[in-house]
Amino acid sequence: MVNYQRSLQKNIEELIGSNKVIIITGTRRVGKTVLINAIKEKYLGKYLSLNGEDFDVHELLKNRSVANYTRLIGDATLLLIDEAQAIPDTGMVLKLMIDSIPSLTIIATGSSSLDIMNKSGAPLTGRQYETSMYPLAQLEIAGHETLLQTNQNLDERLIFGSYPEVLNLKTIAQKTSYLSQLVQSYLLKDILAYDGIRHSEKIYSLLRLIARQSGSEVSYTELGNKLGMSKNTVESYLDLLSKVFIIYKVGAYGNNQRKEISKGVKWYFFDNGIRNAIINDFRLPPLREDMGILWENYLLYERIKSNAYKGIDAQYYFWRTYDQQEIDLIEYSNGQTCAFEFKLSPKAKAKLPEFFAKTYPGVPFTKISRDNYLDWIL
Repeated sequence: MVNYQRSLQKNIEELIGSNKVIIITGTRRVGKTVLINAIKEKYLGKYLSLNGEDFDVHELLKNRSVANYTRLIGDATLLLIDEAQAIPDTGMVLKLMIDSIPSLTIIATGSSSLDIMNKSGAPLTGRQYETSMYPLAQLEIAGHETLLQTNQNLDERLIFGSYPEVLNLKTIAQKTSYLSQLVQSYLLKDILAYDGIRHSEKIYSLLRLIARQSGSEVSYTELGNKLGMSKNTVESYLDLLSKVFIIYKVGAYGNNQRKEISKGVKWYFFDNGIRNAIINDFRLPPLREDMGILWENYLLYERIKSNAYKGIDAQYYFWRTYDQQEIDLIEYSNGQTCAFEFKLSPKAKAKLPEFFAKTYPGVPFTKISRDNYLDWIL
């Protein structure tokens, strides 16, 4: 079994001793627990480790007083709380601890920052560092395989994604079973734990529709009509699904030119394995008609992971005109705008649309295919 070094580990370790609450968010099974265990094993000082899903822990924290928390933490300088979102009023608990014990650093993991902080009404302005953890990025996998193996594994990763346990499973049957159970047992269960979510079948149906339309513009009104719910409900459900790191939104790029689509939106999945589990389709590439969708989804989330772990603050858009000129990705970072077109085959042609070139002169344009994708995502 391969133990992957996570890119976040070094950044988090450098923050220990800063008297901050370090919040690590991400879906279940992306490796948050493994990460904090790795940090704990290397830490030379005293630490206390708690599991937020343990009811005994809830009892220990129920008495919300400085004296109680000081006794609990003792001379530990590092507190690790896994699944912190399960602790009642967790934001208030964390705030009181970090405000009262100057020598303390807290690392808290959870499926969503909404659970950890926002419900509590306990802001930690200036005392909080929040970071997101994703399924394994190719830059984290690269040190464990040769270039030949990376190229050989690409097709499988386009289908089964890169959750850590998926990469350690040997057979297609095992990967298929794991991903199907992950969606049913963990991801959807977490979503339905939110107040006001009563219709699990509609959430699942909405995800299936988004999976089929991944990489295409969506109409909230059209989705609502298909599901028998309002446009506003569709938007709120999609917003929730993005906050628990299953899908994410990419908006349209434009300066209100008459020809440009400026209010469109596309939705993508953070992992192809989850997307394929939702539509129950794990056929291998030769049997699929959606390889273009999978390639675009894969490249975009690998780019997002790579930029995030390198500390690059980037914004992502698509571009399209009413007469169907389009570009897959417009990325803006460090004052630079770049355009990218995704083509699975290196032989496929890609040309910068004439209207875009005239409207935004000097923007670099690159085709990303099997030939050069590693340079782009590593």
